[in-house]
Amino acid sequence: MNVCQARTRWVQAGAAFAAVALVAGCGNTYRPVITPVNPSGPAAQPSSLAIVVSAPSPTTPGIATLIDYSGDTVLAEAPIGPGPMAFTVDFIGGYGYTLNSDHTLTNFPISRTLQENQVTYTTLPSTAKPINMFSPYSQLWVADLDGNLSDVFAGSPQTFLLSIPVNGVTPVMVAALGSGAGIQRYFAISQNIPNSTGVECNTAPTTAPLGLVTGMEAATFTVSSQITVGRCPVYAVGSNDSRRLFVLNRGDDTISVINVQTNTLDDCTPFLNQSGQMVTCHPTLPLSLKAVNALNTANPGSGNPPNGVAGMMPTAGPVHAEYSANTNQLVVADYDSGTISVIDVSLDEYGNDSSTFGTTFTIPVGNNPASVTALPDGTRAYAANQADQTVTIVNLSSHTVEKTLPVTGHPRTVVSTENGTQGKVYVASPDSPQLTILRTDQDIVDTTVLVEGNIVDVRVSTQTGGSSYNYNVESRLPGYGQPCDMPGAAAAATLASCQLLPLP
Repeated sequence: MNVCQARTRWVQAGAAFAAVALVAGCGNTYRPVITPVNPSGPAAQPSSLAIVVSAPSPTTPGIATLIDYSGDTVLAEAPIGPGPMAFTVDFIGGYGYTLNSDHTLTNFPISRTLQENQVTYTTLPSTAKPINMFSPYSQLWVADLDGNLSDVFAGSPQTFLLSIPVNGVTPVMVAALGSGAGIQRYFAISQNIPNSTGVECNTAPTTAPLGLVTGMEAATFTVSSQITVGRCPVYAVGSNDSRRLFVLNRGDDTISVINVQTNTLDDCTPFLNQSGQMVTCHPTLPLSLKAVNALNTANPGSGNPPNGVAGMMPTAGPVHAEYSANTNQLVVADYDSGTISVIDVSLDEYGNDSSTFGTTFTIPVGNNPASVTALPDGTRAYAANQADQTVTIVNLSSHTVEKTLPVTGHPRTVVSTENGTQGKVYVASPDSPQLTILRTDQDIVDTTVLVEGNIVDVRVSTQTGGSSYNYNVESRLPGYGQPCDMPGAAAAATLASCQLLPLP
């Protein structure tokens, strides 16, 4: 019995209509399809969301707005605490957190169906003066000016657990590496400025004392190290391999390199590695007062100083950085010099600094670059030029400027997400309710999205379409060396412009 006879008899036992349908296709030879041909098309869109926190006024509830990657559309909105001043999301892009002017901490899920009843609030300790949040895999760490503490929050929602006294005065942030549950050690960054008003590192950073970094063990909540760094440390970012932490010192234009595994500054004793190569120490990476073009052989002339002093750079003023895992480069926004620094921070196979570690390319961008983001594929960086109201696009291979685009407002934050050749860059300005969205396949302004009130900050839930990880887990409150809402010394010198704590 052949296949058609078998199918016909089976159908006759059922319905006549079905028999006609089945027999009609029978021929002398049955040819089953072995390998179906699937239609081809563009890569799937990332599931990443852009999360914007905005503030209609200092006293009314802020708004959390979730924007879809593929359609640039608003998916959900929910009110949060009044006068949100700082915002971040956790490592897996699952929750967002804000510090509010009514002395509360907001927890909200990053969900396409976010509703007001899902937003929860935690009352901070009555004496707390929180300044910035750091959100690793399962906890929330907050730099607290009152008593020079690092406050730890845990649970769902995040509630106060305990405080860890840090060694330095004026702790401004807590930082670690972007490896989620594998993080074993956190670091509190302190500026060591007694009775700080919050503007010293904005107006006179070079006269500040040396900063201090306190190592804290995640498992035991105990202090394990005390590390001296440069003047006015304002930000820190780690490498994705959990081996180095880079502390940006705005006051002396350096980056202190901390070896996370040894819990000390990067080893300062030259030694021979197992390959017989001499490895030198790199405890500090200078960003200014270095020979122009000495290391910039790929792009001669790009490091020429604007002030015309041959062989020297102007004051750099590093305020923000991202680590590019694809290229092992640290990309730094130099707010005071109108440049970005692209620094080789690669390691050898044994985990030591490579022979090219510290090689620096300095690229002029716009005035007052307040933030920078690097695409996950390592091709380009985007610098948000606060004074110019522009974003400069830099090629990370040739270290040249590709394009400069105008954006809405004076941008303070730029973040990105990517899927293959397609990606989006989100640009937020504290003096505008418009979020500017750039397309990275063409490097053009895609659209702007209107939110309720001026933007406090923006983050993405994941930085690549193929993963669920977000490495921008530190908030950036204006002041304490970070750019204020508007550029210029006059704005930086006023507490109102910087929206500074302590909370009322």
